[in-house]
Amino acid sequence: MNGINQPILVLSEDVLRQTGKDAQKANITAAVSVSEMIRSTLGPKGMDKMLVDSTGDITITNDGVTILDEMEINHPAAKMIREVAKTQEQEVGDGTTTAVVLAGQLLKKAGELLDQGIHRTTIVKGYRLATNKAIELLKELGQKISLEDEEELKKIALTAMTGKGIESSKQKLSEIAVKAIKCIAHEEDGKIVINPDDIQIEKKQGGSVSDTELIEGIVVDKEVVNPAMPKLVKNAKIALINAALEIKSTETDAKISITDPEKMQAFAEQESKMLKNLADKIKNSGANVVFCQKGIDDLVQYYLAKYGILGVRRIKESDMEKLSKATGARIVSNIEEISKEDLGEAGIVQEKKIGEDKMVFVRECKEPKAVSILVRGGTEHVVDEAKRAMDDAVLGISSTLELSSYVYGGGAIEIELARKLRDYAASIGGKEQLAINAFAESLDIIPRTLAESAGKDAIELLVAAKSEHENGNVGYGINVNEGKIDDMEKLGVVEPTKIKFQAISSATDVAEMILRIDDVITAGKSTSTTTPPGGGMGGGEY
Repeated sequence: MNGINQPILVLSEDVLRQTGKDAQKANITAAVSVSEMIRSTLGPKGMDKMLVDSTGDITITNDGVTILDEMEINHPAAKMIREVAKTQEQEVGDGTTTAVVLAGQLLKKAGELLDQGIHRTTIVKGYRLATNKAIELLKELGQKISLEDEEELKKIALTAMTGKGIESSKQKLSEIAVKAIKCIAHEEDGKIVINPDDIQIEKKQGGSVSDTELIEGIVVDKEVVNPAMPKLVKNAKIALINAALEIKSTETDAKISITDPEKMQAFAEQESKMLKNLADKIKNSGANVVFCQKGIDDLVQYYLAKYGILGVRRIKESDMEKLSKATGARIVSNIEEISKEDLGEAGIVQEKKIGEDKMVFVRECKEPKAVSILVRGGTEHVVDEAKRAMDDAVLGISSTLELSSYVYGGGAIEIELARKLRDYAASIGGKEQLAINAFAESLDIIPRTLAESAGKDAIELLVAAKSEHENGNVGYGINVNEGKIDDMEKLGVVEPTKIKFQAISSATDVAEMILRIDDVITAGKSTSTTTPPGGGMGGGEY
C-alpha cells in the first residue's frame, strides 16, 4: 500500500492449518478418543488390552502407561494425553488410568461449555479454581498413616495390585512389598525417607507367581566367573571393587623389545607375579567373596578359586551401589588400599539356577538398606504383569508414606470431592461456577466407570453412593466385586493421597494446555517473499 513493500510470510502449499473452533474441536476429539480407549481398563474388573507391535510381539495388560507407550499415537493432542500417564507413572507409579480418564473427561465437558458459548479463558479459570480447591480438600479428607501401620500399608499394596491378573497371590505379594519398604525406610529430620530405587525388582520366568520372594540382600543377574570357585559361601566377607583385576595397559602407545628368551621368561613371570599379587591383596583383606565392576583376568580367577574365593565380574554400577547399601561394604577403586574395614557382610552368597539362567544371591544381610524382590511367573506375560503389579505396590506404599496420608478408593474420594466442589461453585458465582460444576461432573467419571465395569446400572449406583455421602458416610464407593455400593474403609480399599493429587493436577494442566490452542499448523516452513527497505520487523503465522 502507498508503494511500501510490506513483509509477507507465506505458508508453503503442503501446510495443513486448523484455526479457532475447528482446531479446538479436533484436539478435544483426539484427546477424548484416547481417554475412552483406556477407560475400560479402570479398576479391578477392568478389561485388558492386547497390543501387537510391528514385529508381532504381544503385550497383554490393563496398565494405562504401558498401553499408551505401546500404541503408535500420531495426533499431537493425543500425545499430550500420553504425557499425563508418563508423568503419573514417574511421580507416583500408579493411577495412570485415572489421570488419563480424568483429563479426557475434563476436555469433553469443556467442549460442551464451548458449544454453549462459554469462553475458553473462563473455563480455564474455573478449572484452575476447582483444582486448587480439590487439592485443599484432599489434605482435609486424607487419613493419617505411619510406617508402623502394617495392615493399612498392606491394604494400599492390595488396592494397587488389584486387577493386575495376579489375584490368587496378591496377599503374599502385598506382604513382600510392605517388608521391603520397611527394610529400606529411614528417618531424616523427623521425616520418613524412602527411595524406591533401593528395592531391586528382578523377574525370571518359571515357577508360579506365589514363588515370588523377598531377598534381604541383592540378586545379581550374573554367574560365578570360574567353575572352580565355590558356589556357596557362608558368613561371607564381601569386597566390592570397581577397578579391573587385570594388568593395566599403558595410556600411551608402548613397544617392548625382547632380544633374549630368558628376558621373555622373566617378563611373563613378572606379569604372573603382578596378577597373583592382585589375588593376594583380596585374600589378605579377609574377603571370601569379590564383586568386580570390571574384568577379572584368567590368572586372577585361578588364584581366587585356589584361595576358595567366589568371584563375579562385570557388575552394573547400580547393582554395585545396591550391594554396598545391602552389605555395608565400601566400593574400592584402588586394589592396593583394600582392607578389612572395606568389606561388607552377608549370611550367604550363593549361585543358583533360576529358570534357564544362573544368578548370584546375596542373602541374610544385617539391616540391609537395599533389598531385592525376585518375581516369578509361569509365562512371560504373567511374569511381566506380576512385575508391573509389584512395581505399583512398592511405589504405592512409598507414595503413601511420603505424605503420611491415604484416601478411600472405589470412587469414594471422587464422589466426596465432586459434592464439595458443587457447594464451592455456588459460592463463586459467575460463569466460572459452570466450569467448576463441569470439573465436579468430570470427577464422577471414575465411580461411573467402576460401576460400568461391574456390569451394573451406573446411574443407579452413583445416585445411591451420593445419597450416602450426603448423609456423612464419606467412605462409601463402588464395590465392583459385588456390584453394589459399600463402605471402602470396611473393605480396605485405600489409595495414596498423592495419586489423587498428581492425577488431578496433571489432568487439569493438560486440559488447560489443549484448551488454549486455537491454531494447529502441520508441516512446511514459512518463507519471506519480500523484505522492506532497511530490514524492519516481520510478522508471522502462529
